[in-house]
Amino acid sequence: MPPPKPGVIPLAPLSLGDILSGAFSTMGRYWKQLFGIGAAVYGGAVVVVGAAVAIAYSAVSDHLHRVVALSAEESAPTEDITPLVIAFGAVWLVALLSLMIGTAMMYATVPAVLQDAVLGRRTTFGIIWRRAWARVPAVIGTVILTGLITLIPLVFMMVTMVSAVVAAVTLDAGSGAAALIPFSFLGALATFPLAAWLWVKFSLAPSAAVFEGQSPISALRRSSQLVRGDWWRIFGISLLALIMAAVASYIIQTPFSFLGLFPGMLSTASMDSDPSVAAVIVAVSGYLVAMLLGQLVGQLVSATFPQLVIGLLYVDRRMRNENLGPVLAEAAAASSTRHQNRA
Repeated sequence: MPPPKPGVIPLAPLSLGDILSGAFSTMGRYWKQLFGIGAAVYGGAVVVVGAAVAIAYSAVSDHLHRVVALSAEESAPTEDITPLVIAFGAVWLVALLSLMIGTAMMYATVPAVLQDAVLGRRTTFGIIWRRAWARVPAVIGTVILTGLITLIPLVFMMVTMVSAVVAAVTLDAGSGAAALIPFSFLGALATFPLAAWLWVKFSLAPSAAVFEGQSPISALRRSSQLVRGDWWRIFGISLLALIMAAVASYIIQTPFSFLGLFPGMLSTASMDSDPSVAAVIVAVSGYLVAMLLGQLVGQLVSATFPQLVIGLLYVDRRMRNENLGPVLAEAAAASSTRHQNRA
């Protein structure tokens, strides 16, 4: 007798096909909640960053114009460079915080949707928003702690790239920067496997934070417990989902890039030989808008599909380890009965 399937997956240990099919089915049935919240949070992040850029430009526009107007033989004075660096740092910080909050909201939204999708229950945008927003602080904690795990190899890689650039600019193969390149590269190679192992070990933490109401530390412990004994399978399926999402995101963004080229080409063709910074910004604004739209749509896919797969892996691990299937079947039956009574 086949296992019950009230929602997007059968309530039994899941195969790869069940997980991928469940992720696609969830995107199809609950696209308003998933993509609506994604568009709201990432669109809001774009607006916030755009406002930060506008404020920063208005504050340092004089310094920027003076630096741009310098000839190749002239060097920019410190009193012009310092405000530009500060403004860039402030915009980068605002962008980082906006992206972190948006990503945490999506990481909370996906498990919130799966709570209904697995049981086949109907839901609304408002219900999912409130449920996800309530868990954002805990999910931010898991995202930050997991991100810190991958920081060490990234630091090594950044040192490698910066050292290579410095060595290339100075053209001094015997400089200290050039000597750091092999050391940093080997450090990244040595720490990357550890970072990958820890990333998979704690990958189920956002789902645990939403499904079980866990705190960040407790969610990390819960993820470690669920992943134990099935690391390679979770790694392979998660990597496959990331690759599929990256390919889909690239395909989605490509038409936007081509569409953005045409207004940019027309605008730049009418510019004079010595355009101002404002004229250049206006000329490429069409291209930037098209790129932002493409990035937004691509980000919705790349932030949603892999998390759906990881969320279903969380459910699968609980069904395998804790016999969660019968409990979910009873909850689905009770929910169906309540819905029929209301009808």
